[in-house]
Amino acid sequence: MNQSQPVRRRRILIVDDDRQLCDLLVEALGQAGYEVMAAQSANDAMTAIATASPDLAVLDIKMPGASGLTLSELLRDQFAIPFVFFSAVDTEETVRQATMMGALAYLVKPLDMRQLIPAINAAVARADELHGLRQSESQLSVALQQNRGISVATGILMERLRLSRGTALEFLRRETRARRQKMSRVAEDLVKSTEYVNGIGVAASHQHDEAATICDPPLAEDPGNR
Repeated sequence: MNQSQPVRRRRILIVDDDRQLCDLLVEALGQAGYEVMAAQSANDAMTAIATASPDLAVLDIKMPGASGLTLSELLRDQFAIPFVFFSAVDTEETVRQATMMGALAYLVKPLDMRQLIPAINAAVARADELHGLRQSESQLSVALQQNRGISVATGILMERLRLSRGTALEFLRRETRARRQKMSRVAEDLVKSTEYVNGIGVAASHQHDEAATICDPPLAEDPGNR
């Protein structure tokens, strides 16, 4: 009988210099089913991330040292960690900067926990969607690259062995079965081998030309030029 895999608890990182608020958020989000980490500064947050990467970060704006905006840029560019802001700062310019940084939400303090938890749930769901999209894009990129390699290998076989496209593909399939490897790997090996042989051919041609230049006797002087 197959048993379903347990759902992994989503991990939330709270970054706020208000320790009392952090404790309150840790308790509320923990009761909501999340695994919660807390940090009082950007430096503390980086240390926490090195220990366990969160699925979502909840950031204050104004903190000692680096601001939440600065931290959000690091989370986005270096770690691809999604984030929301939870701050008492609600100026139009700050909200605009947060949006440009890629925040999934901008929550303004004070906010009742009955409102905060649904907002965090929605942000986590959106973060999951974005993660899925990034994975799909990565898989598509790999698939396109592999298909490109197979197409190049097929073209080489067609040109070198005067095969039709179908016959060249069947040749690759037989090699794939014989080697028990993926077709993309077989195609890659074929392309690399061809490039290596071509490189040897070019080098040999250059050496032959140089040897011919050295061995050719000087032209006899035309008697009429004496």
